[in-house]
Amino acid sequence: MPHMNPSQLYQPALMPHLLVEGLNRYNDEPCLYLGDTVASYRDVRESTSQMIQALQSKGLGVGSRVAIISANRPEVLSNIAAMQLTGCTGTPLHPLGSLDDHIYVLEAAEIETLIFDPSVFSEVAAALKERVPGLKNLLGFGPNEVGDDYMALAANFEPQPLVAPDIGPEDIASVNFTGGTTGKPKGVMSPHRVSAYMTQVQLAEWEFPEEVRMLFATPLSHAAAAFFIPVLQKGGAFYVMQGFDIDQFYDMVKEHQITCTFLVPVMLYFLLDSPRATDGSIDSMETVFYGASPMSPARLQEGLEKWGQVFYQCFGQSECPMVIANLARKDHDLAKPERLSAAGRPTPWVHLALLDKDCNPVPEGEPGEICVRGPLVMAGYKDMPGQTAEAFEGGWLHTGDVGKFDDEGFLYIVDRTKDMIVTGGFNVFPREVEDVIAAHDAVGQVVVVGVPDEQWGEAVKAVIVPRPGIEGSDELAAELQTLVKDKKGSVQSPKSIDFVTGIPLTPVGKPDKKAVKAQYWEGSGRSVG
Repeated sequence: MPHMNPSQLYQPALMPHLLVEGLNRYNDEPCLYLGDTVASYRDVRESTSQMIQALQSKGLGVGSRVAIISANRPEVLSNIAAMQLTGCTGTPLHPLGSLDDHIYVLEAAEIETLIFDPSVFSEVAAALKERVPGLKNLLGFGPNEVGDDYMALAANFEPQPLVAPDIGPEDIASVNFTGGTTGKPKGVMSPHRVSAYMTQVQLAEWEFPEEVRMLFATPLSHAAAAFFIPVLQKGGAFYVMQGFDIDQFYDMVKEHQITCTFLVPVMLYFLLDSPRATDGSIDSMETVFYGASPMSPARLQEGLEKWGQVFYQCFGQSECPMVIANLARKDHDLAKPERLSAAGRPTPWVHLALLDKDCNPVPEGEPGEICVRGPLVMAGYKDMPGQTAEAFEGGWLHTGDVGKFDDEGFLYIVDRTKDMIVTGGFNVFPREVEDVIAAHDAVGQVVVVGVPDEQWGEAVKAVIVPRPGIEGSDELAAELQTLVKDKKGSVQSPKSIDFVTGIPLTPVGKPDKKAVKAQYWEGSGRSVG
C-alpha cells in the first residue's frame, strides 16, 4: 500500500479544484455575456484549457508571477481560470492606474509576465517593457507589436480536460496591492487557503438569488475572482459591462432580467440620482451586494425606499477579504434606520475582537480596533517584514478599522485609525461627520479630512459634491455646519467646506482621502497620513 502524506490526506479543496469542478458542472448553459459574445460553460472550459497550454508553452507554472491589465473582455474570465490552473501568482493592475503606479507594482511583486489588452493598453505595455527589466514575457489578447499574441498562441492547442496544479494551502495565489490611502501600497500575499475559505463563507452565508444572473460593472480582473466560484456552483451566468455607464447598467438589468450585482457605494449614488432609478428597469434585481468603502446611511435609506430590501453589505479588506462581517437583506430595515450604518454581524467562521492599543479587549460597548484571526488572513506583506509584524502584533491581524458593537451584536465601523482627526486635543472620527452631512438633501457625496490649522493643529474640513442641479454656496455651507454642530457638537462641525465636481477615487473605488488631503497639506512640512 503506497505511503500517504498526511498533509495530502487532509488538504481541503482550493480555488483551482473548485474552478475545475465548477466549469465541468455544465456544458451548453450560458456562462458569460459580454457585448455580442455569449460563451457557454463548455466554451469557457475549452478556452481556459487552451490558455493554460499557451502559458505553459512560455515556461509558466506554479509560482510564476503574472500581472494583468485589461478592459473588460471575454478572455479575461478564461485567463483568470487559466492562471489559477497553471499555478501562477497573479497581480492585477488597475486600468486607471498611472504608469509610475504600474512600474512600482511590477517591481515590488517581481512580475515576470504581463498579460494585456492590446486594444487599450498597447502603449502602456510598451512603456512597461522598456522601464521594467524583469519583464520576460508580454502576452496580448490579440495581435500586437509589443509582445506575443496570446490568443493566436492558445489557438495552436487542442482543449484538454482541466486539471488542478500541485499546490498547497499556503502557496501564494495572488499579490494584491493596497489602495495606498495611508502610504506606499503594500503587496498583500494571499495564499490559496484564503480564497477557498472566503468562497465557503460566501456560499454558506451570502444571499445569492435562486437564479444567478450577475452583472459586473467593476473591473473583471479585480472583482470576478471573488464571485467566480459562487456563480459557477449555482449554474449562473456573468453579464459584464465594458465600463460603468448609468443608462447601460439599467438597460442590461432590464434586458437580461439581472438578479444580482456588486457595486461600490459611489456607483450606487450615481444610479440612485438617475431618473431611471424608479422607472421599473431594476425590478428583476434581488440582491445588490455592496462594499469596499462605507455607504452613506442616508443614501442607503433612499435606495431602500426606491428598490426595496435588496441590499447586502460585505465588509473585509485585502488582508482579510470580503467576509469579516455582513449586513443581510432583512437587516436593511427602514424601521430601524440606525442599523443602516452598521457593517452587520461578524461571520462566525472568523475570530473577531475589538482591541485597545495594548492588544487587550475593550470594555463592552466601547470602540476598539477590529482585529481578526483565522484561515481568511493573509500570509503577510511582500518584502515588508516590519509592516507585517506591525499588522500581526499580539497574534491578531490589525485591520486599522475602529469598530464598536451594539447590544444586539451588530458591528459598526467608527472609522479608520489613520483617518482620525485630532483638533485642539479632541478626537474627531470623519465617518461620523460624513454620515450627518450625507443626510442632507443637497449632498451627493462627501469626505471629511483634517487640514493644517495654526491654532488647533488640525481643523475639520468637508469636501462635498452637491446633488445634480444644486450649486454649492456660502449659505449651504453654513447650513451644513450648523447641522453637524446640532447633531454632534461644535468640535465635529467643519471649520470650512469646499464644494467640488468630483472626489478622487482609489483603484478599488474608495474615496481617496490621501489625494484629497494632499492639496491642503502641500508645503505644510507635515506628511499626509
